[in-house]
Amino acid sequence: MATPPDFVAGQVLTAAQMNAIGLWLVKSQTIGSAVGSVTVTDAFSADYDNYLITINDGAGSASADITLKLGAVATGYYWGIVGSAWGATPVSGGSNSDTSLRYNGNIDTTNGYTTRIEVGSPFLSKQTSVRSSVVIAGGAYNSLGMLNATTSFTSFIIAPSSGTLTGGTIRVYGYNI
Repeated sequence: MATPPDFVAGQVLTAAQMNAIGLWLVKSQTIGSAVGSVTVTDAFSADYDNYLITINDGAGSASADITLKLGAVATGYYWGIVGSAWGATPVSGGSNSDTSLRYNGNIDTTNGYTTRIEVGSPFLSKQTSVRSSVVIAGGAYNSLGMLNATTSFTSFIIAPSSGTLTGGTIRVYGYNI
């Protein structure tokens, strides 16, 4: 296993040390109270090809899934989902013409929400890909999707499929591979 960096206050870092850092925090945004959606601006740029979006520590008013829109685009989303309740028959679904990417996380009225969403090439003028995996008390699923547009995006919108969100933090990390 690689040894993680151990920096100390006042230490001068070399380019090699800085380039070895995997994820770089680009943006952190707190979710308000009883909001139907959250727009995160200045999240994507030419600095990174890929991003990891995390959402933690909030509560939802209803059990729902987390949707994702890139910029203000509300058409042309493709997504597919595979998963199952624990010990149950696997389920699948999808769309080739939706208004957002679906099933990028789960909102549980008891346990709140936690999700991780990987976004590939959102700033580049080509198709943007999205991948998320969710493990919840009731089961687990994988969601894959894309926006079939050649638009460069700097922002995104997170929203529950029903109800509202209260509290929690959205963090956006950039990385190159």
